[in-house]
Amino acid sequence: MPESALFSPLSIREVTTRNRIWVAPMCQYSADDEDGMPGDWHLIHLGSFATGGAGLIFTEATAVSPEGRISPQDLGIWNDEQRDAFARITAFIRSQGSVSGIQLAHAGRKGSTFKPWSPERGTVPAEQGGWEPVGPSAIAFGDYAVPHELSAGEIDGVVDDFVSAARRSIEAGFEVLEIHAAHGYLLHQFLSPLSNLRTDEHGGSLENRARLLIDVVRAVRAEIGEAVPLFVRFSATDWVDDGWNEQQTATVAGWARDAGADVFDISSGGNVVGARIPVGPLYQVPLASYVREHAPAPVSAVGLITTPQEAEDVVSSGRADAVMLARELLRDPHFPLRAARELGVDLTYWPPQYVRAKL
Repeated sequence: MPESALFSPLSIREVTTRNRIWVAPMCQYSADDEDGMPGDWHLIHLGSFATGGAGLIFTEATAVSPEGRISPQDLGIWNDEQRDAFARITAFIRSQGSVSGIQLAHAGRKGSTFKPWSPERGTVPAEQGGWEPVGPSAIAFGDYAVPHELSAGEIDGVVDDFVSAARRSIEAGFEVLEIHAAHGYLLHQFLSPLSNLRTDEHGGSLENRARLLIDVVRAVRAEIGEAVPLFVRFSATDWVDDGWNEQQTATVAGWARDAGADVFDISSGGNVVGARIPVGPLYQVPLASYVREHAPAPVSAVGLITTPQEAEDVVSSGRADAVMLARELLRDPHFPLRAARELGVDLTYWPPQYVRAKL
């Protein structure tokens, strides 16, 4: 039987994933009552990846406050009722041998927008359930509403919201937490000089622009203790001149590692309208490899990784420690089981109900 790097376990602090095929956060915009509550859709959506053999399964971006949502239909974990609703999902994932992770997020200036399949576009008005978005500076994202510039006290409140959400996440049974600092959402907005024009301690220098993220990492680590793995998702580049880039990402990742983060989930883009992104197979893997080498720290790679051999090659070559899959798992939630067959790996954790399909 061939050795497979992709199907080797990975231990981070006191958590071990059974393989290196991880489920990337994928927004579902399906809290239909606009209360942030996960429901049956989320149980089946996330649960199918567990029966399909994934090692680590992340929820979609889950808001740390009501105004932190992207759309009114986003999930949240700002109250105990949401926490309790997540518990049955984490319990099912655990029962299938997978590890559950939650991505904690604040949309910032990209908040209060219509879900992607709505016939309407842009910012949701207050009379339709919207709210005033916030950001580091009063700079709109494209034709979205101009955000309210956060005061120093309000920034402290954001840190507190992440801490409270982290506590509820552990209580809900999540075994891994991820802080969302990518895709043009609030923490990325602070990091990028294109969206952060502040002149106080949260703007200007790289150290100042990274201050909020590092404060969040440090505070969340203090809240969750030493056993729980903590990830940070970065957009490694804005894909435009004079914007956020992989060199800054690697530097800040090193600071975040020192503050208590363990793994960096490397994506890109999302903060600049009209940025030209060279999308293609494995197009973000070099960014992950750069951060892994220069931070240095463990990373996961994401972005148009669609075949078992591609995933195996990314991990076995040392370009990343794991792969995050998204669209390929939407097409085939049982991709890990199929990948094992194609790579000649004899998995011991096929669900017994599915064993007839193993041969």
